[in-house]
Amino acid sequence: MAEAHQAVAFQFTITPEGIDLHLSYQALSQIYLSGLRSWKKRISRIKNRIIKGVYPASPSSWLFVVIAILATMYMQSDPSMGLIAKIREHLPLSLSLSAQGQTVLSVLLFSTLLWLSLILALRFCLKLLLSYHRWMFELHGRISTKTKVWATLVRLLSSRKPLLYSYQTSLPHLPVPSIKDTLERYLESVKPLLDVDGFQRMTRLAAEFEKSLGNRLQKYLKLKALWATNYVSDWWEEYVYLRSRSPIMVNSNYYGMDFLYVTPTSTQAARAGNTITALFLYRRKVNREELNPSRIPGTVIPLCAAQCERMFNTTRTPGEETDVLQHWQDSEFVAVYHRGRYFRLWVYRAGRLLSPREIQYQIQRILDDPSPPSPGEDKLGALTAGNRTPWAQMRKQFFSSGVNKRSLDCIEKAAFFVTLDDQEEGMMGENPSVNLDRYAKSLLHGKCYDRWFDKSFSVVVYKNGKNGLNAEHSWADAPIVAHLWEVSFTLATDAFHLGYTADGNCKGEIEHSLPPPQRLSWDIPLQVQMQVSESLAVAQALADDVDCHVFPFREFGKGRIKKMKLSPDSFVQLALQLAYYRDRGTFCLTYEASMTRLFREGRTETVRSSSNESCAFVLALEAGEDREHCHKLLRKAAEKHQNLYRLAMTGSGIDRHLFCLYVVSKYLGVESPFLKEVLSEPWRLSTSQTPVQQMELFDLVNHPEFISLGGGFGPVADDGYGVSYIIMGEEMINFHVSCNFRSMNCLPVFMKLHRSFLIH
Repeated sequence: MAEAHQAVAFQFTITPEGIDLHLSYQALSQIYLSGLRSWKKRISRIKNRIIKGVYPASPSSWLFVVIAILATMYMQSDPSMGLIAKIREHLPLSLSLSAQGQTVLSVLLFSTLLWLSLILALRFCLKLLLSYHRWMFELHGRISTKTKVWATLVRLLSSRKPLLYSYQTSLPHLPVPSIKDTLERYLESVKPLLDVDGFQRMTRLAAEFEKSLGNRLQKYLKLKALWATNYVSDWWEEYVYLRSRSPIMVNSNYYGMDFLYVTPTSTQAARAGNTITALFLYRRKVNREELNPSRIPGTVIPLCAAQCERMFNTTRTPGEETDVLQHWQDSEFVAVYHRGRYFRLWVYRAGRLLSPREIQYQIQRILDDPSPPSPGEDKLGALTAGNRTPWAQMRKQFFSSGVNKRSLDCIEKAAFFVTLDDQEEGMMGENPSVNLDRYAKSLLHGKCYDRWFDKSFSVVVYKNGKNGLNAEHSWADAPIVAHLWEVSFTLATDAFHLGYTADGNCKGEIEHSLPPPQRLSWDIPLQVQMQVSESLAVAQALADDVDCHVFPFREFGKGRIKKMKLSPDSFVQLALQLAYYRDRGTFCLTYEASMTRLFREGRTETVRSSSNESCAFVLALEAGEDREHCHKLLRKAAEKHQNLYRLAMTGSGIDRHLFCLYVVSKYLGVESPFLKEVLSEPWRLSTSQTPVQQMELFDLVNHPEFISLGGGFGPVADDGYGVSYIIMGEEMINFHVSCNFRSMNCLPVFMKLHRSFLIH
């Protein structure tokens, strides 16, 4: 109870002599310093709100406008064309101010209005410029004069150093494509996947939809697009993620891995100390908006940063019909799980972030704690891994008051969740390939109860110092988490900026008076324990059925692909098409995730990678046609894929538009056979590239051993594959493939994928 006594600032007792008051100056000092930190954060938020509110101008430009107007007035010139005099006439303080004072006040008001008008004009111009996307479709070396002028203007308006969210109000809204264009692109995408009769049937259904219900639904969708910031994102978050009642473990959550070859320290507590510190340093940069806005590589074109807002202090809370994302402004602690016990670990003391060495010291206290779990505590996390409705019912009935609510609040309000795993993972031992696969499965689902899958992300630190991450999907997409986790920040900060001592410990001093981590208390009744067992059974069946295979492809990378003048992403997608055809003898509907963050609050769009051109290339290659003809078809298929990707990025995709039309039809209570069939088509090949972003913290060329493995996700269809890949440097591409054991096995498709990569 030492920490409880330290938390009390004063105590008093009533005695016959009167009231005996005892003040704890240490506790009062802690309260003062913590409050000081809160006020500093408030002031910083106000300052940032002003700076980004006037972007692309600067606050100091107001003073320039005022001085310029005063100077022209002094020279007996009126730039306001009589407006300053009008303002002076209507001043309510005209009786109490001198004539000179009235003039100065009128000039200040006019200058402020002029300054605000100029800001709105600049922001409108920037929004118009960022709405131009034809530059993406122009060939390298053949850039039009229009695009060159556009690029110059964008650079001029973006010349001031922006904050993380400076561009948000200047980003254009996602446009609603025309029904005709979407249906034409849809029919083109399914033509190679259907026989003649099937394609004619879908063509007839699409034509009937366009003539009848489609235009009616489109009008409602355009109305929403005028009113909402983004006509897709809120429905996508709610209906695709939050309303799903099936387990989010494997089905929705995804994972990120550690370095492939390097483990900075083999001391578990030390690795946890640096990792937690790096994550809080990242959170500080997000809160202060010190991160540079993400941009399209090689350009000054900004991407939407809205998803960063809910990165920390966020939890998905279960509901009987729909879940809810809860976000708190701040949190000074993390929740830690170790050997069936839950702890609250404060990482701030007196407004100061603990040093990595102090966090290591606190983590070691948890590792050394011999206390056993309380009844029902050890597998409580299985509730977050099972079906959502039973978890919602248990939470409402048994976790809404008392000790259970207090402990659950500590987990849900934590900055993030940390698991100290007893296993050793990584590419090690006599069979490193098998161990990598086990490592992937561990991060994807663990033991089904030793992760808190509802948290925005959970960090896993293994016994041998390896680490990883499991992320909940509804609040953000993988590129946001990748920027947080991989070589862009956390891993790089851990290894290169925080570092370790020669004996593998964190750097820094220890304040030994730190109160120990707080063990969370629970009162788990038998009914909850029974539901925990049921949820664990559901989750365990799901985990046992998923197969993962991690495949570092080292024979060549994007360097050789670019020498062929092909897009590396297009090349990988065509290799996947070839591998799937060799595995299954047919083509399938293929999902590749593309981002729509060129638009405000944009998330993802689908690139339908299986096209007429890709199928023609695969069939020609498998038929043994001559090399020159196959190369020609390869280039044509790659160009088609690039065009599809660009269309998806610029708001002319297929699937989000059809999805929103389907949602509107459900609101109106009308049925569409066309939309129903489109939305029920299975994605048997679901793919995603993890981007390598803003490599500012270290040079991968000089440190090739610090290559990231990337991350992966579970299969989308029961009889399909989930494929994630990250193109690292010039000579490596890392793959993560998943599938269900009951339908297939990952290894055969990996062998075919490896051979498919030799098509060059």
